[in-house]
Amino acid sequence: AWVGSNFKLEGQKACEWLKQYAAAKNMSEVNIVDIQGTIGASAQIGRTEGLEEAAKEYGWNIVAQQTGEFTQAKGQEVMESMLKQYDNINVVYCENDNEAFGAIDALKAAGKTPGKDVTIISFDAIKAALKKVQSGEINAEFECNPLHGPRVAELAKKIMKGEKVDKIQYVDEQVFTKDNTTKEVINKRAY
Repeated sequence: AWVGSNFKLEGQKACEWLKQYAAAKNMSEVNIVDIQGTIGASAQIGRTEGLEEAAKEYGWNIVAQQTGEFTQAKGQEVMESMLKQYDNINVVYCENDNEAFGAIDALKAAGKTPGKDVTIISFDAIKAALKKVQSGEINAEFECNPLHGPRVAELAKKIMKGEKVDKIQYVDEQVFTKDNTTKEVINKRAY
């Protein structure tokens, strides 16, 4: 069996959250910079697909997509470059937390308030990112749950006993926002 995260579902959840958030904030246009992970990584592929499909469905404008290589330094570099090229960015979709930290630094240096002037979406949910959710700098954080060990052990025991298990085993993952309203938003749509 394969055990891991459903990266496309993470992207779909993020975009469903963004759809509801944009409506609540009366955003007439959604202009997104996608700071992608390392191109070809499974997390990058799934999260990018989730965004691209939603943008097409909801009429959002993906202003630019560029890899931040899952690093803070590259995320900051990409965001600085995008801010010089485009003046209509109101959403930054960072495909991991390190990129989000870099984007936040770039936004602050440009005199913008992350989480207010520009909506920040990020993935992984490391402790430092959850603190940025609490402070309002990250609007929505989508977990990439690394806690597979007990589940793998349980599946291995079943397989050794000759029991059948599903070939693909996705791990449960949570969504974090400051107001904790995402469960009802996310669950309105079947994935």
